[in-house]
Amino acid sequence: MKLTILCYDKCSTCKKALDWLDKKGIAYEKRPIREQNPTKEELADWHKRSGLPLKRFFNTSGNLYKELGLKDRLPQMTEEEQLALLATDGMLVKRPLAVTDQWVFPGFREKEWEDQLEV
Repeated sequence: MKLTILCYDKCSTCKKALDWLDKKGIAYEKRPIREQNPTKEELADWHKRSGLPLKRFFNTSGNLYKELGLKDRLPQMTEEEQLALLATDGMLVKRPLAVTDQWVFPGFREKEWEDQLEV
């Protein structure tokens, strides 16, 4: 299983997740979310495979999310518009974002990762 972690080096949750993976001896490929922002197509695929609401893919505690007033704007936007917006800037995307062939999960929740990665 190939595991890709989209992350931001200055994010404390990303650091925590990567440390956790390292301690568990789980191999992963690190992808810098700011420099290699996910495409709209990737996001649409990951959203579908995750089974989660699209809002879970937004970094709701980020400055950009707040500056753009997305708390109020998102409910009026179509899924297509939301995906297009997410694809414009990696700082809008919830991180770390863990992606495998079978599993996609935005954010680090140790229990979910443990269950899915069968650690």
